Amino acid sequence: SELEEMLSGIPVSFDADTRVLPKGHDYPNEAKLDGFGPTWLQEHSAWGALREWWLVHTHGANTPNWDLLVTCSLDGNPGLILVEAQANWPELGRRGKPLSQDASPKSHENHKQIGAAIDEARAGWQEIDPDVQISRDSHYQLSTRLAFTWKLASLGIPTVLVYLGFTGDEGIRDVGDPFLDADDWYKAMRDYTKGVFPGHLLEKRLDVRGTPMWV
Repeated sequence: SELEEMLSGIPVSFDADTRVLPKGHDYPNEAKLDGFGPTWLQEHSAWGALREWWLVHTHGANTPNWDLLVTCSLDGNPGLILVEAQANWPELGRRGKPLSQDASPKSHENHKQIGAAIDEARAGWQEIDPDVQISRDSHYQLSTRLAFTWKLASLGIPTVLVYLGFTGDEGIRDVGDPFLDADDWYKAMRDYTKGVFPGHLLEKRLDVRGTPMWV
């Protein structure tokens, strides 16, 4: 009910088959889409396509983890809610994807492939708004999340990306200042997304080849 309220205005619904990962404190493993997807929509071709889109060499490499993943019905079709959760200012990093100087040739090839995948997603986003400027080399976390949201929609899976701010988490002050309240969180997100993702695209239906997505 909390999630439904949070997504008010989006045609989302849940039923007895809804799946949520992580499952809770005793089952804390976060989901990767290429691993989770076949256990949910086994017949869909998206999952192999996602992994090949992101990586050249899959052994020892991963697609992104999601803080929370929820299956649902979106606009009457099977859809996904992807949640990126943050609790302090430093978590909203502006750095690009790191690559160590002694990285292996396979790591270099994956690095290049990820850059190409985000470039493709940026071109797709720019068909909606030319001011979307996601990149492997800046705001990597945000760029990755937006890239996967677009890619899922391009593969026919309706998707909602949620940036979820936790406020007042004083237990982690050792890693940075927590978000004090809702206004502080909104300010942080405005600062973080400036020049990368236009604010007027938030909380509205966007379509990729007829498949909806929301941020």
